[in-house]
Amino acid sequence: MTVAALIPAAGLGVRAGLGPKAFVRVGGRTLIEHAVALFDGLVDERCLAVPADRVAEARALLPGVTVIAGGATRQATVRALLDLCTAELVLVHDAARPLAPRALAERVLDATRAHGAAVAALPVADTLHDAEHDRPVPRAALRAIQTPQGFRRAVLVEAHERAVRDGLAATDDAGLVRRLGVTVALVEGSPWAAKLTGPDDLGWIAALAAGGAA
Repeated sequence: MTVAALIPAAGLGVRAGLGPKAFVRVGGRTLIEHAVALFDGLVDERCLAVPADRVAEARALLPGVTVIAGGATRQATVRALLDLCTAELVLVHDAARPLAPRALAERVLDATRAHGAAVAALPVADTLHDAEHDRPVPRAALRAIQTPQGFRRAVLVEAHERAVRDGLAATDDAGLVRRLGVTVALVEGSPWAAKLTGPDDLGWIAALAAGGAA
């Protein structure tokens, strides 16, 4: 089955305070360069969405990648990327996870081929506490969800269409797919797939990138 990598990177980076995260540099490359490189030789199509005023810049930076302007939300951006591609399977990946390893993408793709839907997930290592009720939260059954997330394209399209009909806003594609009654397989995640969210994250992710290169 043909495969497309969908990379929604149209956010303005408000929480990070670094401008559009797509063009933040880690280890000498922008986040979108890292994201695209993750799928080199693994997929048939690579589709990227960035802020509208940075489309030309992204196209010049990444020849051979299909680049469009993203929507007002991540959900709208993924929907636009789905319309752009023709592959039977899609891997949706956050550009804000620049150190995600190739083995992780391969595991998710293998599980997507086998099950039709799969996501990267890590056991929760930290102690969790419910501050509202002042009690600990059992963590054995909890997982932190990462990307890539893989789906049959037709299933993800249906999930997004239903979300629009129901007026549902979500930041996680797997959650939308589960609403259809589809089981999403959990694949072993990776600590290297940590997400750059706030300004303090840039320093330690850059340090990890330097350490990984070493």
